[in-house]
Amino acid sequence: MAPSTSTTFDCIASHIHIVRIRSERGTFRIESDPNDDITSLKSKIARQLKLSDSIRILISNDPKPSTATPISDLVGKTLDQLEVRCKHSSNGMCDYCMPLEPYDLKYLAEKGIKHMSFHSYLCKIRKEFNKNSRNARFIPPLEEPDFRVKENCSGGHAPWPEGICTSCQPGAITLQPQSFRMVDHVEFSSPSHIEDFINYWRSTGLQRFGYMYGRYEPYPDVPLGIKAVVEAIYEPPQEGEVDGISLTLPWNEEKTIDDAADACGLTKVGMIYTDLTDDETGQGKVICKRHINSYFLSSQECCYAAAMQSRYFNPTRYSPTGKFGSKFVTCIVSGNKDGGVDVSAYQVSNTCVAMVTADFVEASVDPGIVRVKESTNQRYVPEVFYKYKNEYGLEVQESAKPCFPVEYFLVNVTHGFPFKPNPLFTSSDAFPIENRDKLGKQDLKTLRRHLAIDRGGSKLITAVSNFHVLAYIKQLNQLDDDEFSQLVKLAISHIEADAFALVEMPGWQKLLALIESGQEARKWSCQRCTFDNPLSASVCQICEYLKE
Repeated sequence: MAPSTSTTFDCIASHIHIVRIRSERGTFRIESDPNDDITSLKSKIARQLKLSDSIRILISNDPKPSTATPISDLVGKTLDQLEVRCKHSSNGMCDYCMPLEPYDLKYLAEKGIKHMSFHSYLCKIRKEFNKNSRNARFIPPLEEPDFRVKENCSGGHAPWPEGICTSCQPGAITLQPQSFRMVDHVEFSSPSHIEDFINYWRSTGLQRFGYMYGRYEPYPDVPLGIKAVVEAIYEPPQEGEVDGISLTLPWNEEKTIDDAADACGLTKVGMIYTDLTDDETGQGKVICKRHINSYFLSSQECCYAAAMQSRYFNPTRYSPTGKFGSKFVTCIVSGNKDGGVDVSAYQVSNTCVAMVTADFVEASVDPGIVRVKESTNQRYVPEVFYKYKNEYGLEVQESAKPCFPVEYFLVNVTHGFPFKPNPLFTSSDAFPIENRDKLGKQDLKTLRRHLAIDRGGSKLITAVSNFHVLAYIKQLNQLDDDEFSQLVKLAISHIEADAFALVEMPGWQKLLALIESGQEARKWSCQRCTFDNPLSASVCQICEYLKE
């Protein structure tokens, strides 16, 4: 028997004989004469849906299954007699045939989309703004929340903290889940990115942190969606521990690594870190710490994510400040309910960023709880509320002081891998990942062995198509910008002609000589105080003497 299929007639225009059908298997159009018997339409639907039996097809003007009628009960009637049309001229449009807005809540709910995309939200805000505004001049419709006391108040009182008025003090805050997200999906261009990253924990039992470098692309699974495509994970200097990570940020070479990524057409799209604990069963499984009865992102992690999103803001002309939100994503590698290793991706809301920036909130001993700070002479904290539904289904508002659930800050982001991976970097030859001295050190000896130096050709092409190799070479500072661009071109294009062009460049020859000599040149000595500075530093870190 064929499966029961509920079909909705959206619009029938009798003069063009087109019937639009919405079903569980998608939307399609069928040409039909309004005077034909319903049997003709039944056969066409069955053929379109590839049903061997059309008896169980149900039709309705309303997508609700409770209003559907078996199509076999309507045999003998024509489409015109069924009165399933919103009749209009060929230039007209009705509620059924009008295209849905990308922020349509009913559509998003049907597709299981919890947060609309940023550009859908922008369309919604612009439409509402334009409808309510009579000003012909362009006024940016977006406004970031700012909970700090406004400076230079014209209220005629002493500046804060000596004085404050209703004009300069922040208003009460009512917390609610954010309806949109700046990034809808994180796509790792290759599963090897995650495998290489968690191998450190597998080898040492210590946690690991990395920056994700990639680019932003359209994400078709969400209306006007955006995805962050991760092409590399770079691990800055850090001290891993069994239950955490110690970082020193920013680190000396950060700008150099950012420049290397920029030459590859990449930027920081987020951060990723592990939170893994072996369950000690000997079956290779890990403990599931993050779930609905504990927490997904701790209050401390939310505060850190907010600080990072504030640092990597999203520029836009639709905000008076020239920025709105952030596309910086936080990914956590932890255990799932089956004991396997899984990735979760999040952002925190714009409200969270604003509250952290204003120094209103702090982490709690309970990771699922955020604490609201008290007002001081340096910090004015307004009233903060949050709403929830009680056991009777009624919406209740409560004060968020002294604490509230961390869920009010979370924005879920999906993640995954492409069906057909096509990563930017394709080298299959391992090169030590930076700052992992316990597992292999990056130095001239390992670079020489990795490059398998020849005068160009397939070995060089394969070897340099690795972001960790490119980043290390960038730090050696032997290639100028044009020469490094040629190296990146080779790493991405994999064309032999680009390899021969590279090896003829003076900087490459200088690099080869350095590698052959085996002398590390990642530091330079100050001529004034003799301090050994990182090669990326342009002035001495001790006496500020200019590098020559």
